[in-house]
Amino acid sequence: MEAFLCTEDLCRHFGGVTATDCVCINIEHNGLRSIIGPNGAGKTTFINIVTGRIPASSGKVLFQGCDITNKPTHELVKMGICRTFQITSVFKDLSVFENVRIARQARKGGSLKIFSLKKHLREVTEETWNILERLDLQNLAAEPAKNLAYGDQRVLEVAIAMAGTPTILFLDEPTAGMSPAETRHISDLIQGLAEDISIVLVEHDMDLVMSISDAITVLHYGSIIAEGQPDDIRSNELVREAYLGKEE
Repeated sequence: MEAFLCTEDLCRHFGGVTATDCVCINIEHNGLRSIIGPNGAGKTTFINIVTGRIPASSGKVLFQGCDITNKPTHELVKMGICRTFQITSVFKDLSVFENVRIARQARKGGSLKIFSLKKHLREVTEETWNILERLDLQNLAAEPAKNLAYGDQRVLEVAIAMAGTPTILFLDEPTAGMSPAETRHISDLIQGLAEDISIVLVEHDMDLVMSISDAITVLHYGSIIAEGQPDDIRSNELVREAYLGKEE
């Protein structure tokens, strides 16, 4: 079966440093794939290449059989490839609703004709409410983003990404800095999203990764050293060495 998204010998060099080293990965439609590895393993670089933030030095990215290597981010978003970032990125002075509505309106486009415009705005408003309800943000809709708890700001960022109607969503350390309760909440939300779209999760919380992932890819020094289901990764000796070092 053809992979939903795959990379072929994907590489990225920064001067003499190889951050992504011939990475070949196949991501199926729907479900949750986690990408893990020690700091500096190349996880975020990999996501940046696939989502058009930086170009690949060599290799290919294929999406539904089409070569999308080095396409700009805005074109990839139109194709349904969206992402969040390690650092929270929202319009802090705008309300939760306005943050998501702007993102939805930008994705949807629209006509400048007055009657078409009214219909368009009604649709955008309805779709914005649907996104907020799906991510349990409806009760915070009128709240300025800057007043939200940190965990809710991270959920808002996911909502903004969902406004792009993704078919595959890359989440870059969405639980970083969260309390255990906030982590449990966003974990439930991520699992719900993975029922309808493909989720690629970069995360350092191993308990979270092992509990919600359908499959895990482990990077070390830019290369894949292991892939499989959580139980396979948990017992993999190369993964242990990457995180803990090799015993003398």
